[in-house]
Amino acid sequence: MTDFAARYARAQSDRRHPISASFADLQRFDLDPFQVEGCNALEDGRSVLVAAPTGAGKTIVGEFAIHLAMREPGDKAFYTTPMKALSNQKFRELQEVYGEDEVGLLTGDTNINGNARVVVMTTEVLRNMLYADSPALRGLRYVVMDEVHYLADRFRGPVWEEVILHLPPAVRLVSLSATVSNAEEFGDWLDTVRGDTAVIVSETRPVPLEQHVLVRGDLLPLFDDRAGVATAQVNQELTRIRSPKGATYENNRRASEYRSRSDREGRRPHRGGSRPVRPSTAARIERMDRPQVVELLGRSNLLPAIFFIFSRVGCEAAVQQVRRSGVRLTDTAERDEIRAIIDERLRPLQDEDLSVLGYWEWRENLERGVASHHAGMLPAFKEVVEELFRRKLVKVVFATETLALGINMPARTVVLEKLEKFNGEARVAITSGEYTQLTGRAGRRGIDVEGHAVVQWTEALDPQAVAALASRRTYPLNSSFRPTYNMAVNLIDQFGRERAREILESSFAQFQADRAVVGLARQVKDAEASLAGYEKSMTCDRGDFAEYSGIRRELSDAEKLNRADRTAPARIRQQRQNEIQSLRRRMQRHPCHSCPDRENHARWAERYWKLRRRTDRTRRDIETRTGTVARIFDRIIDVLAELNYVSFDDGAASLTAAGRTMRRIYGERDLLVAESLRRGLWANLDPAGLAALACCLVYEPRRDEAGEYRLPRGPFRDALTKTQELWSRLDDLEQEHHLPGTEPLATGLSQAMNSWARGASLDVVLSEADLAAGDFVRWTKQTIDLLDQLSIVADADVAVTARKALDAVRRGIVAYSSV
Repeated sequence: MTDFAARYARAQSDRRHPISASFADLQRFDLDPFQVEGCNALEDGRSVLVAAPTGAGKTIVGEFAIHLAMREPGDKAFYTTPMKALSNQKFRELQEVYGEDEVGLLTGDTNINGNARVVVMTTEVLRNMLYADSPALRGLRYVVMDEVHYLADRFRGPVWEEVILHLPPAVRLVSLSATVSNAEEFGDWLDTVRGDTAVIVSETRPVPLEQHVLVRGDLLPLFDDRAGVATAQVNQELTRIRSPKGATYENNRRASEYRSRSDREGRRPHRGGSRPVRPSTAARIERMDRPQVVELLGRSNLLPAIFFIFSRVGCEAAVQQVRRSGVRLTDTAERDEIRAIIDERLRPLQDEDLSVLGYWEWRENLERGVASHHAGMLPAFKEVVEELFRRKLVKVVFATETLALGINMPARTVVLEKLEKFNGEARVAITSGEYTQLTGRAGRRGIDVEGHAVVQWTEALDPQAVAALASRRTYPLNSSFRPTYNMAVNLIDQFGRERAREILESSFAQFQADRAVVGLARQVKDAEASLAGYEKSMTCDRGDFAEYSGIRRELSDAEKLNRADRTAPARIRQQRQNEIQSLRRRMQRHPCHSCPDRENHARWAERYWKLRRRTDRTRRDIETRTGTVARIFDRIIDVLAELNYVSFDDGAASLTAAGRTMRRIYGERDLLVAESLRRGLWANLDPAGLAALACCLVYEPRRDEAGEYRLPRGPFRDALTKTQELWSRLDDLEQEHHLPGTEPLATGLSQAMNSWARGASLDVVLSEADLAAGDFVRWTKQTIDLLDQLSIVADADVAVTARKALDAVRRGIVAYSSV
């Protein structure tokens, strides 16, 4: 398309979509084609699915939906995220655009201006609002679901599908996803359940990504520039480094000279073809230590940088290593600004708590321009690191992969020290999707001409494997949806059992299973045609060859079993011998046995039976996939009926009083919580004891955590024993109904939570918990979520205790929020 034609087409589009055009004029950058397409679709009244790489600017489409809502008095827009940190960040951004009065925040433990026209929230909050038919839903016109690929998350993914299925039909949905390989399939499902949905896929990064391998002091390009990334043609110099063949003295000399010259001149990485480097075996190439890598990136003008290290301990050790080396990346003015921001953000925290948290050393590291970022950190500390990095005051962050999950914290360079991580059981290679998500942080739009991904050389590194990771940019989005007890009672209450089954059968999980069934059914149809051909080819004019071949197969199986199991008792072996003799006589007497073309027929018969077995397995697979979600729902209803949460009148299901209580209990242990309340197991607990027991219900111990733990004294132990016994009975009941059940209660944090609720100091509690401050805060906030539910649904006495427990737990670093 010529430049004139492109301008004409853009002008025509602007005339058809004046609101999109005026919104685009307000942005700092010219909108990319996929952003324009998404905004235009929304202006046309359609829902949209936008799948684009990390950092491509998907959220612009979501922000346009909010812009549309704010144009009409009384209209509302919700912006949902998978994590509270993302909600907090988006809340601040939208406040800057629309003002504090128009923007609210709901994250379970935070409620700010919840009746505003624009509300940022976690997806769980919106799900709960839908089931409660909250008045806040009135006037809702747009829902933005950021990071919708979280739908695949095993634990939290089902919430996304619940929201998508239950939103009022008039609400337009804006789904923002990382690049997934089956975006069209997901879009087809959205179109089915939400109506007209535009699917917009972009594979283009707004800031190109240069891929490098760091070998000693050289940043070598991963790909041969002459071939390009699309062909995944690996730089031949990297291949020669891995294999010592062809090494020459000249290569050694030229590589050494180049490194010395690069260090003196502070050059950027070479972007042409390969450059000389000393060919050697991987074992002889020493890794640069972290301070050296930081200094190299600084000389090459490649800071700020994020180093992804797949362990918290590794992140903290890296910061200490850089600190001990004396590296300082800030000047006097920057250090003054860093101190001012830290003082402003952390003023509410008490000095005694700060000393426990290692505040002064952390602060000094920030003043040097270096920080770590991981889930074990106090949320307030992480937020300060994020802000300083965005302001270009902190230049190097050592982070775990949680940083890659949508937080707006782009860098010029991303460094991967290893391409494998510990998944809780073993060290496994990262996937192409994870590689893309991590390196997607490299390249700041409007600041960088290009982003840089750097993989450090290791003995085991295979350049071809790295190239495969870097060139495959997509991964499939698969549903993790499954019905829960809470979901079941809410669906029955709102729609009745039959309509509830229909809703569940329209889930993305069933949609994908049904699509798989279509493919399997096609396989069966093709197999049946082949079976008919095989059957024709084995036809014998002397008799039924299918019957004859069946006897032969039965005889062959019996003989194999007899040979394999020689340790069977003599009586059993004699029975088998008799059976074998009987089959031989039947085979020899069969008319087909004397056919001169018998063995030719037998070859076709063997193919027939082999394909027949495979086809029968496929048919069984189809039966297990069809209606899978609804069958699980039926089993859940059977359990609820047996426990009297659901009753039946002329076949119609309705909720009992206990079932109506369960509607407002959310979480993995919804049934156990509801049943414990109904049986009064927690009636004698004081606030600290109830907080400790609630913690046992939400806490998930580390895989390596084992052993006996101190337990709070008094009524807690009796309540815990009764709750554990109840869990065991419910687990047996779920097993009987072929449901997966839940893990046993985890008591590892109960003593620390009890102490915290009784007013113990932070250092005492962290010592008892044997947890990092960030982990303790995270589990405490989950405990708060459950206590908040108990304060609403429990009977009067337990509800009062829950409210007192909330007040006792929500203090100090737990209560603090920078929002």
